[in-house]
Parts: sequence; C-alpha cells; structure tokens
Amino acid sequence: MLFAGRATPQLAANIANKLGVELGPTTLKTFSNGEVYCRYQESIRGADVFIVQSTCGNPQTGLTPTTP
Repeated sequence: MLFAGRATPQLAANIANKLGVELGPTTLKTFSNGEVYCRYQESIRGADVFIVQSTCGNPQTGLTPTTP
C-alpha cells in the first residue's frame, strides 16, 4: 500500500505510476495549533504500508519543517 503526504504529492503519484499501484486515499487536515490529522480511508491492518512524505519544508505547498 502506498500513501502520499502533503509535501510532495506529485512525487508519490509518479512512484505509484511507476509501480503500477494506486495511491491509497487519505484525509489530511491541519488544526489551528499546527497539529496534523491523518486518516487512512481503508484498512491498513497487516499490510506493508509506504508513506511518501518529506521531512523538510516545501515552499510550493506552504509546508515548513517543524521546529522544537
């Protein structure tokens, strides 16, 4: 199973296309305090799951790395 984070959705789509799989559906929201909510819209129990998500900022999407 392959899921995309918000930082690089096009990269995740390219990887899925190359592997011949569909990206798994997710719900992603950001709370007013900056915390992120993520829900996988299908069961991932017992599956091998890969998440494509950068840990650095992406100015195109407005995401910034978290600071301590």
